[in-house]
Amino acid sequence: MASRPFVRNLTFQSNNLGKEVTIMLAWSPNLDGLYQDVFPIVWKVTKFGKDGPYRATATYTSQLAFSRVQVESGKVISAATSVNINPPESGPAGILQAQNHTGAIQEIAVGFVNKGDFMPTPVLYFNDVGDGSRVTAKYTPVLRAYITADYEETAILRGQVDTPAIWSQDLTGLAQNTTWNLARDPNTGRYTLTHA
Repeated sequence: MASRPFVRNLTFQSNNLGKEVTIMLAWSPNLDGLYQDVFPIVWKVTKFGKDGPYRATATYTSQLAFSRVQVESGKVISAATSVNINPPESGPAGILQAQNHTGAIQEIAVGFVNKGDFMPTPVLYFNDVGDGSRVTAKYTPVLRAYITADYEETAILRGQVDTPAIWSQDLTGLAQNTTWNLARDPNTGRYTLTHA
């Protein structure tokens, strides 16, 4: 039986954080060949101010798509073309597969398509996919939050992020709308994201 796409609306908020910080949201796939053949992509980068209330929102839709992408300075800058992935009728859940029959080496990304968007938001990047070869990925939408200003949106992560994640969630297990409070412990300087 085909599964219907689901939507997750995430809100991140802070109030009088005490220090200006940047939150980075990036996908955290558990894949063979991670950082060799397949690379996660930074989704959102948002600054939260020192004083007063701040808020950022992000929407994820489980409608996935493969796209042929252009990369410049380590970032996915655009998708030239994309194909939506139909939810599977049978076969292993969460396994995505695309074949390159273009006659040339391609840069391919897996992304998600929010309602009203023409092109997908990239999640995973596969470089140098040869003609006649295929990419296979088991994709679960696990999202992590980091306190770091070292990355830009759509940047391809070539290795692990240099700071530990302060938050990790499998979006399939969340309600459609969730709010998360960003706080800083003034004694330790550690940041937390907790369900509001």
